[in-house]
Amino acid sequence: MKRMFSLLLVLLLALSTALPAAAAEGGSDKELEQVTQSVKNTLGLDTDDYTNFRGNYEEGELTPLWYLYWSGDTGSLSVSALADGTVVSYTLNPAETVSRPSTGLPAFPQGNPEEAQADAEAFLKRVLGSGESVVLEEPTGLDRLDSTAFRFSGTIALNGLPSPLSYSVTVRATDNLVTRFRRDVPENAFLGSIPSATAQASQSAAAQSLRTTQSLRLEYVLPDEDSTQAVLCYLPDPVHTFYVDAKTGKLVDLSELEELMYRFGMGGAANDAATESSSASDAGEGLSDAEQAGIQQLEGVQSQNALDKALRAVPEYGLDNYTLASASFSVGEAEEGGEAPVTCVLRYSRADGEDVLTRTFTVDARTGQVQNLYSYIPWNEEDKASITETDARTKAEAFLKTYYGERYTHLAFYETPDDTAVPLENTQSVSAYSFRFARKENGYFFPEQNYTIRIDSTDGSVCGFSFRYDEAVTFDSPQGIISAQAAMDAWMDTYDVTLGYLLVPRELTGTDAVTQRLTQMGLTAYYYLELGYTLEREDDCRGIDAKSGEPMAYSWQSQEEGLSYGDVEGHWAQSNIQRLARFGVGYASGTFQPGKVLTQWDLVCLLYSLNYYPLDPAQATEQERNDAYSAAYSMGILTRADRDDDGTVTRSRLVQYLLDAAGYGTVARLEGIFTCAYPDRASIPADELGYAALAQGLGLVNGAYNGTAFATRGQAAVMLCRLMDR
Repeated sequence: MKRMFSLLLVLLLALSTALPAAAAEGGSDKELEQVTQSVKNTLGLDTDDYTNFRGNYEEGELTPLWYLYWSGDTGSLSVSALADGTVVSYTLNPAETVSRPSTGLPAFPQGNPEEAQADAEAFLKRVLGSGESVVLEEPTGLDRLDSTAFRFSGTIALNGLPSPLSYSVTVRATDNLVTRFRRDVPENAFLGSIPSATAQASQSAAAQSLRTTQSLRLEYVLPDEDSTQAVLCYLPDPVHTFYVDAKTGKLVDLSELEELMYRFGMGGAANDAATESSSASDAGEGLSDAEQAGIQQLEGVQSQNALDKALRAVPEYGLDNYTLASASFSVGEAEEGGEAPVTCVLRYSRADGEDVLTRTFTVDARTGQVQNLYSYIPWNEEDKASITETDARTKAEAFLKTYYGERYTHLAFYETPDDTAVPLENTQSVSAYSFRFARKENGYFFPEQNYTIRIDSTDGSVCGFSFRYDEAVTFDSPQGIISAQAAMDAWMDTYDVTLGYLLVPRELTGTDAVTQRLTQMGLTAYYYLELGYTLEREDDCRGIDAKSGEPMAYSWQSQEEGLSYGDVEGHWAQSNIQRLARFGVGYASGTFQPGKVLTQWDLVCLLYSLNYYPLDPAQATEQERNDAYSAAYSMGILTRADRDDDGTVTRSRLVQYLLDAAGYGTVARLEGIFTCAYPDRASIPADELGYAALAQGLGLVNGAYNGTAFATRGQAAVMLCRLMDR
């Protein structure tokens, strides 16, 4: 479905640029008056405070749109609408701002989401048409610090059923004012009318038909990016998008129908040959000749002549007629305890008529091992392949066997599943054949590790090479896996068979004015709305675990939002610690240790997580420590001379750090203007009085100041929360 909507977007953009635009004179003043009044009635607008107004009329994709714009001292308002007054978009920019003064610290999200939802629902009730409805879900904006608005978005139901029409509403958090609205309208999304919501085909029959479109393959995968043991998983084969026609019960391949629209999709992905070639050849850009020569003097690094000689010694690369155009060395970052990797990018070229062919190798400058090969071969539809795909595959296998024999025994030809709906171009004109050989263990593929070889179709040389292989990966035993039938049952259980409306391409055959105009523009097909059954799921699913039979999530799905701790239950600072944790503010260690005496490094870590990401204070690398302290210097809470990682922090020092971070430091250091009512006021030094007074006024400290006592992590969390609420 995503692909279909992408094609639709391209189409709409193409149409919008092809159709003429007109100002208000394109439509009559009377029409402008009518649509303006209709919009005002729909939205309940009072526009008396605006001093300027204009209206523009533009031909839309399928129907005209009016653009109305008001402005004045009170701000501005813009609305787009159909000729009948249906509001398509709404943008309000009030001149006044309803917000609190900003500080140097992020703030918690403001406002009441329940009240914001009520106002969003009231607005939508005004602008949605007959038979249209929405169900608002939890808005975005609740999970981000400094959020000042709530955004509700989703799909518009037609006759109570889901549809491809979408909407979004933005509500200002401070006063629940709707400031943004956008929606899709049937008039600009599809031709024809909205079909009846009554289905003739049964849901159960549709489910059986849709099940036949699914297939699974059993392969090894790494459960997450940190895993070193691969496990078996039933993975879905890419398939076309299907639906079951709710009227006829017929199974329809929607992907094939999309071919009718493909002229507006421009035939697939763009050729990025030039980009890849350029990026590969620029690896050493910015280094002087002297610096390049210096790199070659590093221990174990081979010269460019030695690397060139080694590449030319491999006849399969076909470099006889190529000249070495450039060689660039670069030094990577060394892993802990290891030496820095050095790579060399060697770029070869040869003239071929008006074209210049290139082959770019990236090699390990110490071992000479080729890490990547990319060739730029200009495509010419008149060129014909001199070898067959079968012969090319034989050459690729021979290359691997000769130069990577030990690993070759663990590799097998892997046919990459392909879900393209559009036939490939004439293979007789292909410039190169590409083959993928994936690792195979215990009789099952592990495609995450593979060698990819490209063979030049004109001379049979190896013109492309890349690999990913890790000897450290182990493989779980295939014993005890569930059957393919059980896996398919589990896979289908992840779906719901949903009745709804969807966009379906059809050939243009009508004689109405809109259809005729589209035909004149060169279109042969367009989208219509159909009622059908589709497979839908709430969450993405990677596959089915071959042993447990449970759905396997993607690694990014398993990452919990926010932080969680196992040692704050019942602590007096629990609510504040957990409130910060929901926004990823805290420590990545799994424990907060709220009673631990606060060190400078603990506080730096805590403040670093406000704008970056949480660290584990005990496990942070030296680079992470330096990055966190650099952020603290930028916040103005420390100077480099003040750094004392293990130094303990008193309550008064904690107050100073936090108020400096929030931007109050300049005021706090003023003398002779502050007073406070702490019971231990007399013990507060004069140079700390401003900080103490502000801390009391802002609610950071209650009761005694107790500035000389050591602060704890829990106290830091509470003070930070209170300050962020200001």
